[in-house]
Amino acid sequence: MVIKDILFKAANRTQTPITFVANHYLTTPPSPYIDFLQVGAGFDVADNEIVKRLTQGDLVITSDIPLADEVITKGGMALSPRGEAFTTENIKPKLNMRDFMETMRSSGIQTGGPAPLNQADRQAFANQLDRWLVQKGR
Repeated sequence: MVIKDILFKAANRTQTPITFVANHYLTTPPSPYIDFLQVGAGFDVADNEIVKRLTQGDLVITSDIPLADEVITKGGMALSPRGEAFTTENIKPKLNMRDFMETMRSSGIQTGGPAPLNQADRQAFANQLDRWLVQKGR
C-alpha cells in the first residue's frame, strides 16, 4: 500500500497519468491522473494487458522479472517496488536467477520469500520514481 500511496501522490503532484492494471478490484483516490483497469482472471492476463498498452518510455512498476523483461524489450522502463531499476544490462541475469530459484522450489527446496519492504526500500523507490519523472519532464 505504501508504494501505491507514493504513486498516487506523485501522479497528482506532477500531473502524470498513471494506470493500475490488476485482475482484482483496487481502490484508487479520485483524480484525473489516476486510472484503474480491471482485467479478467487468468495466468498473465494483467501482464499481457500491460505489455499491450505499453509505449516506448513508459514506466512499469513490477517485481515480476519476466514482465520487466518484456517491458524493457518493448522500450519501457521497469522499476521494482524496492526501487531497483531493471535494465538491459541486469535483466537477463535476474531472469536466470529467477529460473534457477524456481527450479529449486519445484524440487522441494525451501528458498523463502523476499524480506518485507523497509524504509530504505521505500526511499529507494521514491528516489528512482522522482528520477524518472524528472527525465520524463525534459
